Amino acid sequence: MNRSDETKNSFVDVSHEVEDGMITYRGLPAPVIKDFLSREESRKHYEEGTEFHIGRIEMVANTGTYLDSPFHRYSDGRDLSQLPLSSIADLDGVCIRADGSAGREIESAIFGEVDLKGKAVLIETGWDAHWRTERYFEGHPFLTRAAAQSLADAGAKLVGIDSYNIDDTRDGSRPAHSILLKADIPILEHLCNLGSLPASGFRFFSVPVKVKNFGTFPVRAFAVVKQQ
Repeated sequence: MNRSDETKNSFVDVSHEVEDGMITYRGLPAPVIKDFLSREESRKHYEEGTEFHIGRIEMVANTGTYLDSPFHRYSDGRDLSQLPLSSIADLDGVCIRADGSAGREIESAIFGEVDLKGKAVLIETGWDAHWRTERYFEGHPFLTRAAAQSLADAGAKLVGIDSYNIDDTRDGSRPAHSILLKADIPILEHLCNLGSLPASGFRFFSVPVKVKNFGTFPVRAFAVVKQQ
């Protein structure tokens, strides 16, 4: 077989960078990123020509592209440290396109006949185009209660969206969070670049730090797309 005939993998990053001072969710503080040990200061501790940098970050868990575990919503749900890797890594992925023609609400009809069982279901709304703008915080697309229930009933493994929130933030009951996390389905919010993914045929990864008694944490979310 010629090398040109071999299957190659393409990595597609679908997570936002975390930057000092950025606001992910209105009302939550921005991360503070600074030196704990600067390169200049480190030179005092090592041989000439040797230096290191140690950074420090102060942030709330809901920063950048982050994953919600069931513990985020339920006190008896799995926390980050209890999530099996099989629920957040090397998942068969599908990308569902929501074009906004039906308004902000994303209904279950959008899933059509797509097999969702055991899949990472990523919902592309295009809302990431407003990231780091005031527009991002208002009027975002969201899943309806029926759509969330449809995903749970279909056996989705993980659900992600490139929007400000998977729920309508005007609804204090947060039905999508409540339904999906109750069904032990992790949620990803603030994804980006989903337009670079095919509808199917990719593996998906979104692994947070293994923190005990924590429900949410940023991830480096990415897909591995097979290319001929």
